[in-house]
Amino acid sequence: MCAEVKSLNEECGVFGVWGDPHANVLTHLGLHTLQHRGQEGAGIVGLTDHGLHRHYGFGLVSEVFADPESVRALAGTAALGHVRYATAGGRILENIQPLLFRFSHESIALAHNGNLTNALSLRDHLEQSGAIFQSTSDTEVLMHLIRRSKADSFKGQMIEALNQVHGGFAFEILTEHALYAAVDPNGFRPLVVGKLPSGGFVICSETAALNAVGAEFVQDVQPGQLIVIDDAGLHAEQYTTDTQLAVCSMEYIYFARPDSEIHGVSVHEARVKMGERLAKEQPADADIVVGVPNSSLSAALGYARASGIPYEMGLIKSQYIARTFIQPTQALRERSVRMKLSPVKAVVAGKRIVLVDDSIVRGTTAIQLVQLLKDAGAKEVHLRIASPPLRFPCFYGIDIQTTRELMAANHSICEMRDLLGADSLAFLSVDGLEKSVGLQTDAPNGGLCVAYFTGVYPTKLDDYEKTLHQELSKLQINIAEVSA
Repeated sequence: MCAEVKSLNEECGVFGVWGDPHANVLTHLGLHTLQHRGQEGAGIVGLTDHGLHRHYGFGLVSEVFADPESVRALAGTAALGHVRYATAGGRILENIQPLLFRFSHESIALAHNGNLTNALSLRDHLEQSGAIFQSTSDTEVLMHLIRRSKADSFKGQMIEALNQVHGGFAFEILTEHALYAAVDPNGFRPLVVGKLPSGGFVICSETAALNAVGAEFVQDVQPGQLIVIDDAGLHAEQYTTDTQLAVCSMEYIYFARPDSEIHGVSVHEARVKMGERLAKEQPADADIVVGVPNSSLSAALGYARASGIPYEMGLIKSQYIARTFIQPTQALRERSVRMKLSPVKAVVAGKRIVLVDDSIVRGTTAIQLVQLLKDAGAKEVHLRIASPPLRFPCFYGIDIQTTRELMAANHSICEMRDLLGADSLAFLSVDGLEKSVGLQTDAPNGGLCVAYFTGVYPTKLDDYEKTLHQELSKLQINIAEVSA
């Protein structure tokens, strides 16, 4: 009998400020807090005395803004920042956000976290009608739709455009008059609003970034909701009422910081509960529990609590190495695993280990971690994954849009166990995941998107539909059987 195993990646973080004299500095700090959401590039647009001004580039926030003058030059009462990991589009400078558009009477900055499922068809239609694009990012599509709208106000134009784009998105737009934000009708990507001591407002991807700048949480941006913040204050309305909550479950499993809350649920506490349920569903006979730093430590703690097996720090992470799932190529992902994680031989030698990880995507990390522990003298390594097997692509903002990359889509759990070199391998159930998060909602799947595990997507997939079904047909994956 075989049991269970891990690996994953997200694309972007957004951070906007309105009504604070230190907006540029707060945005810079906020982006540092959101660095885990994207490490390919960063940018900030500041509302200065001379209008909207942008600084952006490839690299980490600390690299892009290495010169203090680059932040000072953005001084003003509003700013919009972005950290990027490429999903739609490629690694070209024009794709680094916020995108800045200059028109004859105004300038507009746009930042986006997510992925539009109908961006290709919309772009094709726009180009045939004369639109000229400066980037290959799906984000730019929204601005073209806004500018072509015949509505008599910018807010009306934005509402019309938002009802034309599909998929997962958290948009922020900065003009010289207001800061706008909107989330897709399913709330796939998180976005939160906070209030600063100065009276200004912050809108960003995670509550951890609110905490970092001393902002008080006001609300999560709800599915299908448009937020407008100007000098008169905060205004919220629905741009559509055809909504149904389906938060990306990988936010709770992997992407978000453990000190964040999403729709009232602590990410750390949800991960602890995932580990506790995993221990009950998939027990192992072992001496110690070891978590994979950093995203799996909460789940490992939960597994240890529920199983009664002692928790030990068997792996040490270098804090100066980027997240492997966020690395843009497979070769870099493989090389960086051994650079960032090291076993503590005195802890693991001669021990039967339950190794708890958050997910297995490509299997790159898990293969090397099992080998690292065994090279360090581990007697047995039982791999336990605090999420279900990831068998299906994501089209809402995670960089997995083909089944070819997914280990669980191409191998049985027994085959995975053997390929990974583990003594056993087991995963958390979908039901266990939903109950662990425990969102207070009557939406399907407990308000989570679990399509990566079941193949049942909350929306139509538009441009991706045909390709997905062709891939699943080749792999002979039956969605109904997986869902059951």
